[in-house]
Amino acid sequence: MKFLITIWQDEDGIFIAECPSIPGCISQGNTEQEAEKNIQEAIKECLEVRAEKGMPLTVTTREVEVYI
Repeated sequence: MKFLITIWQDEDGIFIAECPSIPGCISQGNTEQEAEKNIQEAIKECLEVRAEKGMPLTVTTREVEVYI
């Protein structure tokens, strides 16, 4: 499966990775590469738990432009 993720650096310098289409699926790392590796594992684990509980594997996300 293919998922979009977001990665950003917090105020302490840690990189936070999140998978928006799986609520609560978040991880971190000391580098962007580590955060990406960790979120891949988190995605696998989140999907397993959601499947075991009979929950939908993902939620619908969309990208919208906001004009400011």
